[in-house]
Amino acid sequence: MGVKIEGIITPILTPMFDDESINEKELRNQVDRLIDAGVSGIFCFGTNGESYILSDAEKEFVLKVVIEQTAHRVPVYAGTGCPGTKDTIRMSQMAEKLGADVLSIICPYFAAANQHEIYNHYKTVNDNVDLPIVIYNIPPRTGNKVLPETIKKLSVLKNIKGVKDSSGDFQNMLKYLDATEDLPDFSVLAGNDALILPNLFFGGKGAIAGCSNIYPKQIVSIYNLFREGKIEEAKKAQKSINPLRATFRYGNPNTIIKTAVRLLGYPVGPCRAPFNEISPEGLEELKKVLEENRKVGME
Repeated sequence: MGVKIEGIITPILTPMFDDESINEKELRNQVDRLIDAGVSGIFCFGTNGESYILSDAEKEFVLKVVIEQTAHRVPVYAGTGCPGTKDTIRMSQMAEKLGADVLSIICPYFAAANQHEIYNHYKTVNDNVDLPIVIYNIPPRTGNKVLPETIKKLSVLKNIKGVKDSSGDFQNMLKYLDATEDLPDFSVLAGNDALILPNLFFGGKGAIAGCSNIYPKQIVSIYNLFREGKIEEAKKAQKSINPLRATFRYGNPNTIIKTAVRLLGYPVGPCRAPFNEISPEGLEELKKVLEENRKVGME
């Protein structure tokens, strides 16, 4: 039986020391913390894992550690997308060899790509690996969109099993769901944490949720409450993360998230420079939100 791509999957941050080297001990601790909170998967090298700034050797090291520490308790997702097809295949085969369960492949980025090029990129990777692939659509970061019609064409390939939509465009996510509605094993995942519950309402399978690095139990509860039919409680859980998300206006969202985890007492370090600054005003607002959430028992 294949991996079920569903639930709350955490794009785990990459703990670092002040000199920007990888903090293996804390990485292992975060894996255990997330699994204990009930997440459905651990995703290495998403935006929150700082995939954009880690070397290939660092990625291999982190993935080895996470796979070992996870010990088959939940699936391990590996973000292996690169701007070029050849490098994406190389990184994907590395992850497959190490024992990853699922590949997450970001849309080719920096250079403009048309839909035919994007289709060929994913098809070629599909033909060179044997793991399920989740397409990662995040046009604000890549400059390229994977259109719903391209998702429809890709979804029939043997290894293309899902898409994470981080566009923030609810209509786009709905179009992904419509394009793949005849494929019950295909997963449309929210990449914007504000859309976890809407994704589930309209037939999606869950989310790759950055905020679950901070409040894994709270984010997991959105999914669990929905599955239990406790819709009003699920709505309340979804709304509870709005004040935290409002602090994203003070900096790079994954910088905010890593700072928040550090403020909760975990030695995850700062994001790697230069993406590591929050204004004094933003830091105070983040501290205020975390304290208010602590008082109501969020974790």
